[in-house]
Amino acid sequence: MKRLIFLIAIAVFIVHTVSSADMIKSTIEDQTAVEVTVYNSNIGLIKDTRNINLPKGVGELQFMDVAATIRPVTVAVKSLNSANQFMVLEQNYEYDLMNSQKLLDKYVGKTVKIVDENKFQGTAKEVEAELLSNNNGQIYRINGEIYLGYEGRIVLPQIPENLIAKPTLTWMYQNNSSTSHKIEVSYLANNINWIADYVMTIDQDDKLAGLNGWVTVDNKSGTEYRDATLKLVAGDVNRVREERVMRRDSMVLEASASFEAKGFQQESFFEYHIYDLQRPTTIKNNQTKQISLLGADGINIQKEFIVQGDRYYFQNRTLDIPKAKVGVYLKFKNEEKNKLGMPLPAGTIRLYKADSKGKLQFIGEDRIGHTPKNEEIKLKIGDAFDVVAERKQTDYQNIGTRAVETAWEVVIRNHKKEDIVVDVIEPVWGEWTIMESSHKHEKLDAQNIKFSLPVSKDGEVKLRYRVRVSFR
Repeated sequence: MKRLIFLIAIAVFIVHTVSSADMIKSTIEDQTAVEVTVYNSNIGLIKDTRNINLPKGVGELQFMDVAATIRPVTVAVKSLNSANQFMVLEQNYEYDLMNSQKLLDKYVGKTVKIVDENKFQGTAKEVEAELLSNNNGQIYRINGEIYLGYEGRIVLPQIPENLIAKPTLTWMYQNNSSTSHKIEVSYLANNINWIADYVMTIDQDDKLAGLNGWVTVDNKSGTEYRDATLKLVAGDVNRVREERVMRRDSMVLEASASFEAKGFQQESFFEYHIYDLQRPTTIKNNQTKQISLLGADGINIQKEFIVQGDRYYFQNRTLDIPKAKVGVYLKFKNEEKNKLGMPLPAGTIRLYKADSKGKLQFIGEDRIGHTPKNEEIKLKIGDAFDVVAERKQTDYQNIGTRAVETAWEVVIRNHKKEDIVVDVIEPVWGEWTIMESSHKHEKLDAQNIKFSLPVSKDGEVKLRYRVRVSFR
């Protein structure tokens, strides 16, 4: 019983102290540092450090200018200079933000003022009205009569206490220090994302290329980050629920002088990679910002022509087969001796080449995944215009009940001005055996065969082969 009386007394004391103390408000103007770590899964880790003077004892602090998309359950608060003297007892996230609809909702059943201005006569008439409803328009009682809407500007006497203009964290705190606190608040926020984009320019001989990489940070989190320390995390971070939002409104381009000087430094972190911008940057709300990531020239590339078959060809008697498209690919090695050798975050590579007048033209794009150093990158650029591939089934035989033998002719015609090599890749089901072939074949894996066919300029090559496929 004594313990219960004691707890009630403490509670009454806290309520009295908080209610009697002035509300302390902290805005972005108190901020001394902010660090933003953005993940490519539409979340960011925000670390907001501010100098705040607090009275001793129990009080209430409004920590304003936080992200509107803050996840309150992720908030962590600590005093960097007096950790044992400051403690948060309760936390509320004030998300009932002010707008005209909510303001009028708070005045339903109350008296408001309506000002009707006549611009032509230069007069204004004020009317007092009781707001009866704010649902799909306003309904008023004026002088005992009901009005469905009323011409004029609505004037309110004050802002209700339970509406705020900005997203705010409100804390009941215990402070035992007489000096100001350097308080660090960290939290996760949604709707802040980043992606990588690359521009590759290839030379006239399709042998060398230059690569420029950009990161695009898209901030829809609901607040601005001034002179922020920016870090980007590349990797697949597991989350309970993923949300991916990527929109582009205003765009700001920031080109760093060089990767080493003012650009990003890269380091391994757990099973991911961190790209740390070596200078502060301001990320405004509803802004899409691009920052230079890397630049490299003299990259050795290889061009490939590939005809891709289809598995159903080898199980059925096939009559009509459309002309096969000849895909054009570029590949290169992400290694130091090839002027690269840094982990490349996932993104889209867009390729350009100069025409006969020296003007760059877009020739294709492809997306890469997160690529470590010393790995090969292969890009699908498009389909060849001047290389034609045709195939036909020249024989089909059932060999018993679980085996099929088919014969094929694949014709490649090259209308280009140079000799090329075309790879024909045939995906085959079951257990297969090449019975005979006009060209050598390579077994890529258990179910893919590759024929590499040199084709001279304005020339034609015919690939003929027979394959037996067995099914258990």
